Amino acid sequence: MNFTLKIWRQANPKDKGRFEIYKIENISPDASFLEMLDILNEKLIREGKDPVAFDHDCREGICGMCSLYINGRPHGPDDDVTTCQLHMRKFKDGETITIEPWRAAAFPVVKDLIVDRNAFDKILQAGGFISVNTGSAPDANAIPIPSHIAEEAFDAAACIGCGACVAACKNSSAMLFVAAKVSHLALLPQGRIEAAKRVKAMIAKMDELGFGSCTNTGACEAECPKNISIAHIARLNREFLCANIKE
Repeated sequence: MNFTLKIWRQANPKDKGRFEIYKIENISPDASFLEMLDILNEKLIREGKDPVAFDHDCREGICGMCSLYINGRPHGPDDDVTTCQLHMRKFKDGETITIEPWRAAAFPVVKDLIVDRNAFDKILQAGGFISVNTGSAPDANAIPIPSHIAEEAFDAAACIGCGACVAACKNSSAMLFVAAKVSHLALLPQGRIEAAKRVKAMIAKMDELGFGSCTNTGACEAECPKNISIAHIARLNREFLCANIKE
């Protein structure tokens, strides 16, 4: 398969950036998107040119590092997958593919397709953990948790923090990410002790870092590779309201 790649190149955060066009040929339809970029970079290196910088780590859809905006969609045209799980058979032979970094003020571009998502870490540090002493690991089933609650908590915990929700949102809102992190702890008894403090701290940090507000368009849920439901945003709002009422 042959493709024309329109790739965003930006030398550093202060550079204005621009699109550059590359031609690439004889790509296997079974190659992953990142493997295709590897092939492009090998070609650029042989030609003495600067390779395209992009993020990756596990390449198994677990870490969330492969944050690329492909043809107007976070992680590309396939559903429920990260970029590393996207295969070239999802594109047409001869197609022009536009590749950009996440576009959000809170995710500044480091170089080319790499953005700094340290803002998510700061939100987690603000309260996305349990700091109370819960003792040693209890015996199995010592703390009864209904099955449907446990499943919902695990569904929220599936968030990999890739930032697709922010990239998909017209306001660059991080509500789905924050909601997932708040929700999975708020659902479990160990997380209830600090629930009020946690939700207020995380939302305050999210606002401080410049993420936009949620307008319930649902784009975040549609583009989330782990199918995190916007129902968790409703729980986040309830937790925040209750925390303020208690205060």
